Amino acid sequence: MKPTVAPFPSMRFRRMRQSPALRALSGQNRLTVEDLIWPIFVMDGKDDETPIPSMSGVTRKTVDRAVTAAKEAHTLGIPAICIFPYTSMEARTEDCAMAWNPNNVSNRAIRAIKDAVPDIAIMTDIALDPYNINGHDGFVDDGEIVNDRTVEALVKMAIAQAEAGADILGPSDMMDGRIGAIRSALESNGHQNVTILSYTAKYASSFYGPFRDAVGASSALTGDKNTYQMDPANSDEALRLVERDLMEGADMVMVKPGMPYLDICRRVKDSFGVPTYAYQVSGEYAMLMAAVQNGWLDGDKVIAESLLCFKRAGCDGILTYFAPRVAKALNG
Repeated sequence: MKPTVAPFPSMRFRRMRQSPALRALSGQNRLTVEDLIWPIFVMDGKDDETPIPSMSGVTRKTVDRAVTAAKEAHTLGIPAICIFPYTSMEARTEDCAMAWNPNNVSNRAIRAIKDAVPDIAIMTDIALDPYNINGHDGFVDDGEIVNDRTVEALVKMAIAQAEAGADILGPSDMMDGRIGAIRSALESNGHQNVTILSYTAKYASSFYGPFRDAVGASSALTGDKNTYQMDPANSDEALRLVERDLMEGADMVMVKPGMPYLDICRRVKDSFGVPTYAYQVSGEYAMLMAAVQNGWLDGDKVIAESLLCFKRAGCDGILTYFAPRVAKALNG
């Protein structure tokens, strides 16, 4: 039943907007520090950081500096960080074996951060692209990104990350059947409590360019990812993918990219009522930062507004490179 609205002047909507106190009382959505997951990039080396030109203010960090970042995040109240590895072309191979090596840079970072900041949740990325000489999320045979053999590799990757101490696994590859296979392997290997945040609706988007620079995949990628990532024209398919991943054992689901796909966030939350997340991806970050640095937009205000829209669309949290900046602002 729709509420009855009195006619003007009995009802003046501006009454509830006239002061900060009244706006606070009537505000429907709130952005909090607890909504944030901070993606960070890790690389080999010691006590070093490398700026990412296409992502102003974002750096690749060696493991010791990743630990420092995790300590900062914990101090700010950010509940989780997400680790992405940078891998040089020389370290990439056809078999992608480094992806499940217990001593790869991601797994070393997981262990180091868990030792130093045990209370922060560590999320990881599960996909072969940082280790694949072809730059794809799966194995490439005669130009085809093959599904089932890739899933077998992703399972090994997931177990290695769980054994390193990861709290949240983020399969971002978009292979069919990988959630069920990973969940089954976790159960069989004593990792029943490891959470899966599935990149359920990951679109074949043009907003990922700066991220590929960050992980060293831009020069490696041959072709595109249209055969396994979602068509930007589709929305009903996203709901089918969410249903499948939940049935296979996902605990949470993600929509990626973020702002161009707010309608998908809303449909997922309304349809399933499960913990729903969005990734404010590198291209979104780069666009906003460029406008802010040119003085075209007010940085703090537009960043906060860009994140609040995810809450309005039904998201329970956001992966964003703005996490430390926003946390500092929210903490006053």
